[in-house]
Amino acid sequence: MRITSDNRFKKLIVIGDRILIKPATQDERTASGLYLPPGVQEKEKVQQGYVIKTGPGYAIPMPVDDEPWKSEDEQVKYVPLQAREGDLAIFLLSGATEVIYESEKYFIVPQSAILMLEREEEL
Repeated sequence: MRITSDNRFKKLIVIGDRILIKPATQDERTASGLYLPPGVQEKEKVQQGYVIKTGPGYAIPMPVDDEPWKSEDEQVKYVPLQAREGDLAIFLLSGATEVIYESEKYFIVPQSAILMLEREEEL
């Protein structure tokens, strides 16, 4: 599920604290055994899927005062997101927006709607 320079997600830009997630199939179980039974998904409105692409994070507000010594081209700085490409995310459907891209279903989810991440590498 990693994004490479030659695949179709290269032209997508995810904004701010949002994350593009491809939903996992209902009966898919991870290598570590994480599994959301259909009953939980229906009652709790919880979904799981793989992080495809993330936004830059939360923008840090720039100071208001104009200082003559500052350069004009200062870039906006961001607090990065916890989610990374390839993570399995458990998220609330109430915060997600469903989109169809190239005939496949994805969710755009703010980081605040993600309940848990599973990462293959050791933390």
